[in-house]
Parts: sequence; C-alpha cells; structure tokens
Amino acid sequence: MVNKLSLRTRLWLRAVRAEYWLARTLLPNVYSNDALICFNNHAFVDDPDFQRAYQRGARALGDEDWYQWQWRVHVGLWAASSASHLDGDFVECGVSYGFLSSAIMEHLDWDRLNKTFYLLDTFAGLDPRFVSAAERESGALAKSEEHLRRGMYADGADSVRANFAEWKNQRIIVGAVPETLAEVDANSIAYLHIDMNCAPPEVAALRYFWPCLTPGAFVLLDDYANRGRDEQRVAMDEVADELGVSICMLPTGQGLLIKPAG
Repeated sequence: MVNKLSLRTRLWLRAVRAEYWLARTLLPNVYSNDALICFNNHAFVDDPDFQRAYQRGARALGDEDWYQWQWRVHVGLWAASSASHLDGDFVECGVSYGFLSSAIMEHLDWDRLNKTFYLLDTFAGLDPRFVSAAERESGALAKSEEHLRRGMYADGADSVRANFAEWKNQRIIVGAVPETLAEVDANSIAYLHIDMNCAPPEVAALRYFWPCLTPGAFVLLDDYANRGRDEQRVAMDEVADELGVSICMLPTGQGLLIKPAG
C-alpha cells in the first residue's frame, strides 16, 4: 500500500492548493501550481495523451494526486519521448512512489521499446552517509525523516514494485547511491533522471553515468532550480563545468542537460 499522508500534511497541502486556486481565480488562464505561475500557453494540459500519462503517474500515489506538478511532468514526458528514439536504456535515481517514471512508461507504451528502465532509490529517505555537511546543517536529514513520517516519501519498496508490475522491462534497485550504481548493467543510457534531494549522490550519479550516456542523451535534474537547493545546483554546475557542458535552468525548478555528440 502507498503510505497515507498524515492529517497535518493534508491540511498543509490544502492551504497550498488554496493559494494556487486564488492565483488562477484572480488571473484567469494562467498556469498556477508547483511553485510556478505562468501566463504563457499551457495547452499540453488538455492533450488526451498527456492526461492519460499524467493520470497513470498519479495512480502511483494511491488515492490522491497531491503532487499537482503537471508542467514538470510535461517536461519529463518530452525528454523521455525524445530519448526514446536514441540507443540506450532509461535510469531514474530517486524514484519515491514512481509518479514520473510511471507516466513516462504509460506515455511510451514502455514494453514495446525493448529498453530497460532502471529505478534506483533507498525507499527510506536520505542516507546520512551521503549527505553533505552543509545539507546536514540546513536540516536536510530532519526534513527527510519528517517526509517519511508524513507519507510524502515512499517508505519501503513493496508498493513501488506493485505500481510497476504491469511492465516487464523495468528493474527496481533498492539502496543508496553511489553504492547501487554498479547494479545498472546498461551498455548505454538515453535518459537519466536525477532526484535524490541532496548533492553527493546526485554528483556521483552524473559522473558515473556520463561515459554511458549516448550522444544526444537527456539528463533531467529535478531539484536544480528549486529555492533552498543551492547546494545541489552549485555541485551540479561544478560537474557540468568539468565535463565541458552547461545546464539549462527551467522555471519548473528542473535543470536540463543534453550530452553533446562527439
């Protein structure tokens, strides 16, 4: 079973939803959700293919879509769809309940692609061994433990395995990055999603998988531009600079990196 949200969390989410509702009421036709208010066209939310994929992703949460992150999922579906035409498997480091990866697999009719989706997570929140000193001081571990208690992080892999059971070509890897990276036995990777909420494992994942990324491969960083995630952004920028590439900062809070050819 998916972990149920605590009453306190539900009340907090209701208050947040009210703020976004107010923005949409005062500013008709804006997109307002997930820390983003945008006046530009967001017709993708009405696309039947997007709606089907998004709804399948939301099923991973159980009884309620409390993410409400349509634009971030739109970016993920675009990156994954583009990557589906390249040689290589898919990897997600930081799966939690599996919302985005489920939406992608539904969108791409996953098993027909003859690719494997590797899904890595502790399924127990942050591992204290792989949290930077600055993140520790900022309360990252306490926040992770709170999210586990409140049901906002997956606590255990059983419900996640059940969520992905309809697809054959997937492999759930339980444990902490970087210790589990070698369990990904892909020869090449076309899509890499990194969402581990702390810098050291994210840096380790990008460095480890970079040689395996096929030219043109898509790397999506979930927390890159989020407020309060400066440690992750600075660390990933340093790695990108070492690799001779740059990361595009997106208003969704994500970062996007495409591996150059040659």
